[in-house]
Amino acid sequence: MAEETSSNEDTSPVGGLEGLHERLQEMAVAYKLKPGQRLNERDLARQLGVSRTPLREALSRLAAEGFFDFTPGRGYSCRPLEPKQVMDLYGLRGALEREAVGLAADHAPESALAELEEFLQQTGSAYDEHDSKELLKIDEYFHEKIAELAGNEEILRTLKNVNARVRFVRWIDMDKRRSTTQNEHRQILQAIRNRDKEAAQDCIGHHIRQRLDQIKANLKEGLSRIYWGTVE
Repeated sequence: MAEETSSNEDTSPVGGLEGLHERLQEMAVAYKLKPGQRLNERDLARQLGVSRTPLREALSRLAAEGFFDFTPGRGYSCRPLEPKQVMDLYGLRGALEREAVGLAADHAPESALAELEEFLQQTGSAYDEHDSKELLKIDEYFHEKIAELAGNEEILRTLKNVNARVRFVRWIDMDKRRSTTQNEHRQILQAIRNRDKEAAQDCIGHHIRQRLDQIKANLKEGLSRIYWGTVE
C-alpha cells in the first residue's frame, strides 16, 4: 500500500468527516465494491477527492459499525453478503423492534401516534408508484419512528445501524411485498394505539418473520445483481 502523499493532500473532504462517512456508507450498503474486495485507499481517496487521513478515519468508524471489514496487514475490504450474518441481523432487528413497539404502546403520546397514522395515509399510494429504494425509505421511517417514540435512544441508534446493514437485501425484498407492507404497518400501529402491548409485539414479530423465508432467495438475487452489474 502506498505511503501517505504530500501535504497538499491533507485537505478536508467536502461536507466534512460526516459527509465522507455518509458517502462511504452508501457505497458499502449498495455494494459498489464486490463482497470481499480489498479497498485501495489511494484510488478511493482520489475517487472521492479527499486525503487518506480522513478517509482512514471514516473507514475505521465504518468498520466498527459493521460496514467494512478490517484485517491487520491487509487493510479494509467490502463486507461479505452471507446468509448467517444477514439472518443474525434480522434476528437482532426483531428483538429491537419487539421491545420498541412494547415501549411505544406503554409510553408514546397519542398525538405522535396520530401523526404516524397520517403519514401512513399520505404514503399509502407510494407502494404502487415508487421504486423499491423510495419504498424502503418510507418503511424505515415508520419503524424508526416507532423506536423513537419508545423513548430508548440506544434501541433507535442500534436499529438504524441494523437497517442500514440489511438495506441491500431489503431493497430486493421490498419489490416482492408491496401489497402487504402497508396493511401490516397499519395493524402494528393500531395495536400500539390500542395500548395492546402483546398484540403489537405479535404483529411486529409476524411482520419480520415473513421476511426470513425470503432471505436466501434475496441473497442469491443480490449477488447476481452485484456480479452482473445491475446494482444501481
